[in-house]
Amino acid sequence: MTAIVLPLQVFEAPETWRTVDFISDLHLQEKETATFEVWQAYMQNTTADAVFILGDLFEVWVGDDAVEQHAFLQGCATVLKDCASQRQVAFMRGNRDFLVGSAFLHACHVADLQDPTVLHFGSQKWLLSHGDEGCLADTDYQAFRQLVRQQRWQEDFLSKSFIERESIARQLRAQSEKLKKDSSAVYADVADEWSSKLLQQAGATCLVHGHTHRPALHSLGQNPPMQRYVLSDWDAACAKPRAQVLRWHSNGQVERINLLS
Repeated sequence: MTAIVLPLQVFEAPETWRTVDFISDLHLQEKETATFEVWQAYMQNTTADAVFILGDLFEVWVGDDAVEQHAFLQGCATVLKDCASQRQVAFMRGNRDFLVGSAFLHACHVADLQDPTVLHFGSQKWLLSHGDEGCLADTDYQAFRQLVRQQRWQEDFLSKSFIERESIARQLRAQSEKLKKDSSAVYADVADEWSSKLLQQAGATCLVHGHTHRPALHSLGQNPPMQRYVLSDWDAACAKPRAQVLRWHSNGQVERINLLS
């Protein structure tokens, strides 16, 4: 099992907060504007006190300098900054956008979350993660993840020209799309053993994560009672469009809000 290094980052919610929203896996990209428009409207109109984005907001991120090259990313930055002027916005890196830099987040007034992070809200502690680290059965991906999360690998990648980085990103996306079309491919889920161990170390009762695109609520046992909330991915342009928000209320109530229903 992957070792978790403590202490974990702890985010203390102000006592004035009443609701917190969680979203992930929007995979925003220039060629697909429908999902961006739904996200933009949500960020402009949500009544939550905070929005926590748990990874893969972007389909790909080749470096913060990409914002200077793409008007689409500039538009995304504007949405983040405008929302952050009204409420807390926090971002956790995913497997697609792990190269998002602290400079970009700072410019957008967005809090930079480690993976994992403990959120203390109301009388509860929830553990937040993108979730990809917990897909232990996908050994090929875990080896890749370990490689690209190394500082040396990232420094080497970011030192390449912008054109070369975009070329590499296109190749990786093509490989990913090919795998999605493979009917025999089996996608690993986040391991319950990993989840339970992490929750115990954090002293939390619920894990919230994305990555798998399988929205659900899983029980992890009753001694002590622990749960795993899985967030939905967003895709407003597919045959069955989806865009879901998980909303946590200070009284402990949890609801899923379908923006496209």
